[in-house]
Amino acid sequence: MANWMTGKRGLVMGVANERSIAWGIAKTLADEGAELAFSYQGEAFGKRVEPLAASVGSDLLVDVDVNNDESLDACFATLKERWGKMDFLIHAIAFSDKTELTGRFINTSRGNFQNSLTISCFSFIDVARRASEMMPDGGSLITLTFQGSNRVSPNYNVMGVAKAALESATRYLANDLGPQKVRVNAISPGPMKTLAGAAIGGARATYRHTEENAPLRANATLEAIGGTAAWLCSDFGASTTGEVIHVDGGYHVLGFPQPANM
Repeated sequence: MANWMTGKRGLVMGVANERSIAWGIAKTLADEGAELAFSYQGEAFGKRVEPLAASVGSDLLVDVDVNNDESLDACFATLKERWGKMDFLIHAIAFSDKTELTGRFINTSRGNFQNSLTISCFSFIDVARRASEMMPDGGSLITLTFQGSNRVSPNYNVMGVAKAALESATRYLANDLGPQKVRVNAISPGPMKTLAGAAIGGARATYRHTEENAPLRANATLEAIGGTAAWLCSDFGASTTGEVIHVDGGYHVLGFPQPANM
C-alpha cells in the first residue's frame, strides 16, 4: 500500500481502546495518509481516545451522543468549520443491554429492542445524512456488522436483528446516495477480541470455533479489517457500494464445521 488516502479527511466513530476494530481501521487510514477526526461519548471514553488520536496526529475530537440531534448537529458543524468538506466516515457504534444478550431472544424487552435498533442501526442513517451533505465530490461511508445478522448466533439475540436492519439500511443508503457518488458499505468481521466482543456470552469459545473451522483457519486481524476499509475509502473502491464485505477467514461460506471438528 502506498498512501492511498493522502488528501482525504474523515470521521471515525466508535473507538473504545487500542483493540477496537474502529482503531484498527483508523490506524490503517492514518498510515495511508488520511487526516482523521474522532468522536467519543463521555469523559471516560474521551480519555482513552485522546492519546490514540494524538498518536496519528489528530487533535480533532468531538463528544457525541448519537441519541441526541443537537449533539450530532454540533459534531458536524465542528467538522464543517475545520474542514469544509469530508471524504469518508467510519461508523462503529452498537449497543444492547448486556443482560439481554443471554437467555432466549423471545424475552427481549421493548425498551432494549428500541434502544438497540436506534443506536446500532438508526445512528448510521442519521450520520450518513449529515456526512453526505459534506461530500460534494463523493465519498465513502462504512459501518460494521456481524454474521449474527443472517445466522442465529448464541447470545447475540437482539443484536442480530439490529445488524440485519443495519445491513438493509446500508443497501438503501447506497441507492439513495449513489447519484452523489457517495458509496455505502458494511464490513463483517468474524469474532474479535474486543471490548464489544467480550460482552457476548461464550465469546472465547466462539473465537476458538471460528479459528479452527474457517477455511483460512484464522480469525480476522485489525490490520486485515483496516486494509479492507482503506480500500473501500480509497479511489480503488470507487465502483463498490451496497456491499457487505466479509473479513472472517471465509467462515461465512461454511455449512458445517470441518470434518475433524464434527
